[in-house]
Amino acid sequence: MKKLCCIVGARPNFMKIAPIMRQLAKRVENIDSMLVHTGQHYDEVMNSLFFQQLAIPEPDVHLEVGSSSHAIQTAEIMKRFEPVIEKEKPNAILVVGDVNSTIACSLVAAKQGVRIIHVEAGLRSFDRTMPEEINRILTDQLSDLLFITEKDAENNLNAEGIPSDKIHFVGNVMIDTLLHTLNETESESIIFQRHNITLPSINNSYGLVTLHRPSNVDDPETLHGLLDTLNLISEKIPLIFPVHPRTAQRIYKTNLNEILNKGRIIAMEPLGYLELLGLMRNAKLVLTDSGGIQEETTALGVPCITLRENTERPITLTHGTNTLVGTNRRKILDVADDILINGGKTGRIPEAWDGHAANRIVEIINNWL
Repeated sequence: MKKLCCIVGARPNFMKIAPIMRQLAKRVENIDSMLVHTGQHYDEVMNSLFFQQLAIPEPDVHLEVGSSSHAIQTAEIMKRFEPVIEKEKPNAILVVGDVNSTIACSLVAAKQGVRIIHVEAGLRSFDRTMPEEINRILTDQLSDLLFITEKDAENNLNAEGIPSDKIHFVGNVMIDTLLHTLNETESESIIFQRHNITLPSINNSYGLVTLHRPSNVDDPETLHGLLDTLNLISEKIPLIFPVHPRTAQRIYKTNLNEILNKGRIIAMEPLGYLELLGLMRNAKLVLTDSGGIQEETTALGVPCITLRENTERPITLTHGTNTLVGTNRRKILDVADDILINGGKTGRIPEAWDGHAANRIVEIINNWL
């Protein structure tokens, strides 16, 4: 019996680990898998909601790290994860994505001589000012088995000296979760009713906004400009804005609350995965700085405007419905107008984004171990 230690730490990880844990439980008898939750995202209510909605098993170990600076958080995860490795002695660990938990647990495993499996490897924004880019690059260098969501990721890894025999193109586990749960989502009318939302439009069309990246919300001038731009768009279509806790804090601290009251932006508390997916699938357009939402909108065929200067998911631009605009007001408004008038990019589903990525991952891991 081989022991596999799977790691999650932040909400983007939950959607990626769910189908893998499901396949490990269903298909593999000679792998003893355990789940470690570092607690990097520490909102207990939101964590519990995501675990419940995605049917993720209760973690075997909870490190309860909580929030802090990148350095302190990474160090604390390493300190608390090392005893787990020493006690459990896994044959390998499996990490997903690019959060601090991903690199922290990989560093511990590498120093203990434990093999590392990285799901969602090889994605690059080529912007090393992003903490996630550093996490991606270093985790890939440490990994023994690398699963990629798009074929171009192999070129990125090869350019960094990682041989192709370590790399497997399997598709996208985020899309596994989306397709698995799509029928469980509720209509927007039910969601609006639950949250006492009345759309200020005749045809009930709406846009969806998510905003959380430090580059967008930590600088008051940038945040002010984005909120002003969203207000201009809301004059043409109402915008539903589930406000991330980080963003809410910045809006409050910089006295920008009144901007949200000028237009037709409907601010609300953060949503669970199923509610957010329910709103996303029927939105006229989505404005976001999230990585995962770029992929989900491409899979759903919903036009997406990404409020970033770069993306580590270029396939959503070349194949999907995503358009990169940065924070330039004119670009944002032009793309929004094109979507509202002409429908925007139609896109197509990328290769192997078919709901079976986790099956392929687990089969390869089983043979590899």
